[in-house]
Amino acid sequence: MDCQEEQLVNTICDLYEKISKLESLKPSEDVNILFSQLVSTCIPPNPNIDVTKMCDTVQETRQKLIKICGEAEGHLEHHFSSILTAFEDNPLHHLNIFPYYNNYIKLGKLEYDLLTQNLNGLVPRNVAFIGSGPLPLTSIVLASSHLKETVFHNFDIDPSANSLASLLVSSDPDISQRMFFHTVDIMNVTESLKSFDVVFLAALVGMNKEDKVRVIEHLQKHMAPGAVLMLRSAHGPRAFLYPIVEPCDLQGFEVLSIYHPTDDVINSVVISKKLPVVSNGSIVGGPSCLLMPCNCSKIHAIMNKKKKMMIEELEASREEQFS
Repeated sequence: MDCQEEQLVNTICDLYEKISKLESLKPSEDVNILFSQLVSTCIPPNPNIDVTKMCDTVQETRQKLIKICGEAEGHLEHHFSSILTAFEDNPLHHLNIFPYYNNYIKLGKLEYDLLTQNLNGLVPRNVAFIGSGPLPLTSIVLASSHLKETVFHNFDIDPSANSLASLLVSSDPDISQRMFFHTVDIMNVTESLKSFDVVFLAALVGMNKEDKVRVIEHLQKHMAPGAVLMLRSAHGPRAFLYPIVEPCDLQGFEVLSIYHPTDDVINSVVISKKLPVVSNGSIVGGPSCLLMPCNCSKIHAIMNKKKKMMIEELEASREEQFS
């Protein structure tokens, strides 16, 4: 690292030390100030910073910081979901009180555009979101603005999160009829995963590499061939906030596109498609680990011609299900 990059990492580590000493991670003036400083420090794009190559001490700090960020994010969403559900009219009309709502609008549009591009205009009937939390903004944004006839099934292991989320959408005559909540560990969901055309995996489901890969392997085993898996990842210093998903983690999936935003949308997006399984149980193809680094302003499709033909044949056979 050069001096500027070293200074950035030192600033992040200093902020971790301050955050780790907080008595609580629930929203408060101190919590809000420190996490705002952390996000503003990490968000400027710097593709030269590769957190995976840093020393063990920094790696350990990063893992602890991701866990703390996940806990704080859960408290923040729970706090604002509780406020929203107290509105007497439709709570969804007041989503803009959530401080990161505009980020979710931008992320939803980005993910919808990627999805449309890679589904060749086909509209998914059934979508699953794993790790939806008490404020399922991705599902809400997609259902209300982009996928207006699609049914969304939200999975979360926390019953209190699902109770709040369900109450949040209950007053909306459209969304409440197309959005369902399931309190379950996704590792215990098997056959029903085959019914989803698209599966979203939240960034904080699987806080470390081992847990993330374990969930991906489970999804690969039970998703339908040709179904799309959308994942959130992180790039550069933003990887101090969220786990990284690499193409090599996606065994049994064809990685279609990777996008690294350069604006205030923090998460990178990885879109992949489950490969078909031949009669002897082996997988046709696999992820490419020989990816060029992503240009932060472009979408990189990485599908080779032979595998693309296989996927297109699968899409043709599934077209009636989407229409």
